[in-house]
Amino acid sequence: MRPISYSRVSDVGTAIGTVAADPESAFLAGGTTQVDLLRIYVEQPRRLVDINDLPLNQIEELPDGGLRLGGLARMSDVAEQPAVARRYPVVTEALVLGASPQLRHMGTLGGNLLQRVRCSYFRDTEAPCNKRAPGTGCSALDGVNRGHAVLGTSDCCIATHPSDLAVALVALDAVVRTEGPGGSRGIPIDDFYLLPGQTPEREHPLSHGELITGIDLPALPVAATSRYIKIRDRESYEFALASVAVAMSVAGGRIAEIRLALGGVATKPWRARAAEQVLDGAPATVESFTRAAEAELAGAVPHGMNAFKIELARRTMVRALTAMAQREETA
Repeated sequence: MRPISYSRVSDVGTAIGTVAADPESAFLAGGTTQVDLLRIYVEQPRRLVDINDLPLNQIEELPDGGLRLGGLARMSDVAEQPAVARRYPVVTEALVLGASPQLRHMGTLGGNLLQRVRCSYFRDTEAPCNKRAPGTGCSALDGVNRGHAVLGTSDCCIATHPSDLAVALVALDAVVRTEGPGGSRGIPIDDFYLLPGQTPEREHPLSHGELITGIDLPALPVAATSRYIKIRDRESYEFALASVAVAMSVAGGRIAEIRLALGGVATKPWRARAAEQVLDGAPATVESFTRAAEAELAGAVPHGMNAFKIELARRTMVRALTAMAQREETA
């Protein structure tokens, strides 16, 4: 087993400086995925810098009426926060459906957003995997790929992004706040995740030593009428086969505002902009919802075992939109 050094820090500057100075180091927060990957030698940092003592676990009001969620806030704490549940129910639902209670108590928001895009071949160190070993190939293309992506794929990778929370945040246009060797910045959540293209090992634009300090939820009235629907093989903890985050308002029987994102079917949290364009101002009917789903999935590419996901995603979108329209009618 490769030796790993460990240190614990209590201020952001020290944490960033320590990791930035060593290319083989990494931050350690909840560790719910990271430690698992360490145990099977998929990830092998030389040093772990424990950041759990950093003052980044607060939930704060923003001047514009939005909320800032601390990067080290635990998933369970955010899910139980009344302000989040009231103003952004899609976030609460995604957190609850995203992990078992034990994992929610340990997992942090920043860690959830940064969990590796992975499949069984990524975890199998004997199998070719471009994410784990760039240039070796993608075993999933002609392998067991039932759970893999149909949107945003390339010939280098078809793994689905695992985060439920990220799907909700993409629908809401959240902003990821970071601190790093180059200073602080805010990254729109849809730009935070990269398509695999020819470099699937690069999943986000963070530099080494750059730390997620918070997530800004914008002041968004339509977010109060939002929900998250997740379809999976079992009700206990499991990744999504297809999921939908939707925020929608209806006026006079027509869709006044719509925000839509998909999970479980793409290589990144997928903003459904084609569907939004179809739905903007359209009648809030099953026919409209079906047209929107078909428009979004027109470019989907199946790979053997996962062809069913296209129809599953279509049905899940129609189901989520129909449920929101019925809720609006009875409100």
